[in-house]
Amino acid sequence: MMISFPKISRLVLAAVLASSACIAHAAQPVREPEHPRESEPSPPPAAMGEVALTFDDLPGLSLTADQPYLDYINTMLLRGLKRHHFPAIGFVNESKLDRPTRDQQIANLKRWLDAGMDLGNHTYSHESPNDLGAERYTADIAKGEPVTKALLAQHGKTMRYFRHPYLETGSPGPVKQAIDSWLAAHGYIIAPVTIDADDWEFAQVYDDAIYRHDEARRLRVRREYLAYTERTIAWYQRAGQAVFGRPIAFVMLMHDTRLNADSFEELADILKRRRLKPVTLTQALKDPAYRTPDPYTGKDGIDWVERWSYELHKAMPWSTWQDPPKQIEEEYEKTEHDRH
Repeated sequence: MMISFPKISRLVLAAVLASSACIAHAAQPVREPEHPRESEPSPPPAAMGEVALTFDDLPGLSLTADQPYLDYINTMLLRGLKRHHFPAIGFVNESKLDRPTRDQQIANLKRWLDAGMDLGNHTYSHESPNDLGAERYTADIAKGEPVTKALLAQHGKTMRYFRHPYLETGSPGPVKQAIDSWLAAHGYIIAPVTIDADDWEFAQVYDDAIYRHDEARRLRVRREYLAYTERTIAWYQRAGQAVFGRPIAFVMLMHDTRLNADSFEELADILKRRRLKPVTLTQALKDPAYRTPDPYTGKDGIDWVERWSYELHKAMPWSTWQDPPKQIEEEYEKTEHDRH
C-alpha cells in the first residue's frame, strides 16, 4: 500500500516556519516570493560530484499487495543498479514482510544483499515519531530489526543506518533528543536526505495507470517524473552551493517502486548529465557538510539542506523551487480518495 505523505508545498511550509518559534534560532532566512517556473534545468556543474542512492519502503511500495508485481520491482531495479555498477542502500519496513507472502518478501530483501547492496532500518510500521512519541517510536525501530539484521549478518554486514519515515525526526525538541540518544546508543547513523524529488507521488499515479491499463497515461507520468527529477536535482545542486559555498556530496531519496524500476536507464542518464557519480552512503557522509548540526524540531519532514540553512543562516534559492506538476498532485489525490 502506498504511504500517504503530508501534502504541503515547500513554499507554504516556508511561510509557516518563518512565523514559528519551532526553530531554535532567533533569526531564520526568509524565502523569496515564488517566481515563474523555469522550464529547463540549470547547466550542470563543471566538476563531477557524488550522490548516494537510497531507496525507502523495502521490500516494495505499490498500490496493491501483488507479489509478482513486487518481485518485478526488486528484480528490475537491482538489475539496473548492477548494470551501471551503482551502489545503493534500501531501507526496510519489516511490517511489509507478511503481505502478501512472507517468504517471497524476505527473498526480495536477500536479493538486495546478494546484489551487493546494503540494507537499513526504516522502522517496523512507517509511523511518525510525532504521533508515537519517543518511547513508542524507538520500540517500533527495534521491532523493525530482526529479519534485516539476520540477513545482513549472513552477508557479513551489520545494521548501521536508519531513515526516518516522512523525514520527521521528532517534535517537540525533547522527543527528537530522546530519539537521537536512543539511535546513538544502539549504533545507528541517521541517513539524511539532500535530494528529494517526491518520487512517491508520481509512483502512485504510475501504478494506478498500470492497473487501469492506461498506457498513454503511464508514459505521460513517467515522462513528467523524469523531467521533474532532473529539474529538482539541478535545484538541489544550486541549494547546496548556496548554503555551503561549494558543491556537496548528496544523498538522494527514492522509493522501491515500479516507476523507478521502469525508469532506471533514464535516471542513470540524468545523473550522468548532472555530473553526479553514485557512491555508497558511507562515502557520501564523509563530506564535512554532514557534520553540520541539525537544529530543526518542527513537525513537518524537511530535507537536510534546508535544516542546515537554518543552522548556518544561509538563504536558499526558493524562487526557483517547483512543486510536482498540478495534474500529478490532483491525480495522486484521486487515487488516495479511490483507495479509501
